[in-house]
Amino acid sequence: MTNFNQPISGNDLARFSGPNTFMRLPQADSLDGLDVAVLGIPQDVGTSWRSGTRFGPKQIRAESAMIRPYNMATGAAPFDSLQIADIGDLAINTFSLAESLKIIKESYDGILTHDLIPVAMGGDHSITLPILRAIAGKHGPVALVHVDAHADVNDEMFGERETHGTVFRRAYEEGLIQADKTYQIGIRGSGYAATDFTEAQGWGFQHFPAHELWHRSLAPLGAEIRRDIGDRPVYVTYDIDSLDPAYAPGTGTPEIGGLTTPQALELIHALKGLNIVGCDLVEVSPPYDTSGNTALTAANLLYELLCVLPGVTSR
Repeated sequence: MTNFNQPISGNDLARFSGPNTFMRLPQADSLDGLDVAVLGIPQDVGTSWRSGTRFGPKQIRAESAMIRPYNMATGAAPFDSLQIADIGDLAINTFSLAESLKIIKESYDGILTHDLIPVAMGGDHSITLPILRAIAGKHGPVALVHVDAHADVNDEMFGERETHGTVFRRAYEEGLIQADKTYQIGIRGSGYAATDFTEAQGWGFQHFPAHELWHRSLAPLGAEIRRDIGDRPVYVTYDIDSLDPAYAPGTGTPEIGGLTTPQALELIHALKGLNIVGCDLVEVSPPYDTSGNTALTAANLLYELLCVLPGVTSR
């Protein structure tokens, strides 16, 4: 019988002590035997406005110490059936975005030689492009659930083609994602032209703008997406700025009128049953939220994503 890793209980060791790993899980030096590898990518070289996401993984881990292993809302018990560990941070090059993206791709190529699901803590959204390159190398073009205030489909930014705002144009051009199975949820804000969003719709991307989701449960939308994707491999990328700044002010490019935390939970819960092959949560910038609430929210959303991974049991 497998002895699955468990978060350290707050009844055994006070939550303000112990290892600074996600949910105080064991830190693994080897990927052998893991079903899920949680890792940090502390990078903000790809940002265009407020920096600070290099500190995201460290504070997400710190705020995750409060989370308990059993999901009271859904009954999910991820640590009963999956071997999960924190494998630490990737050693990115803090002076070079191009080199950092190369490091991420090569690191993921190695991680994905094992039969596991990588779950990343960002870092700015530029990290998702090399991750998708590695994911597509293993699984082929994947369906994509992209929750974000921004579509991130710019052609270039200041002449650069690989930034946090160009990720999904590059992913589309490189054939890393299935365009008609790409869902962008929560997008909003001002733009430069009407084509800022409509161009990607022409590729097949399905858009669910935030203003169309106000005052609505996202459970039906999540169920619709789940039915549409079927059993295809799917990657989930969750930008914390998809939430309204009232819930998550600590981010690099905040936009008012965003999703609520209950909507975020409804959406993630509804994704249960998808063949998720990887996920990330990005753009947490602790310097812009001294309360730690943004990182606390991010840690809980990451836990909720763990709860909907394939193979998670309920009790």
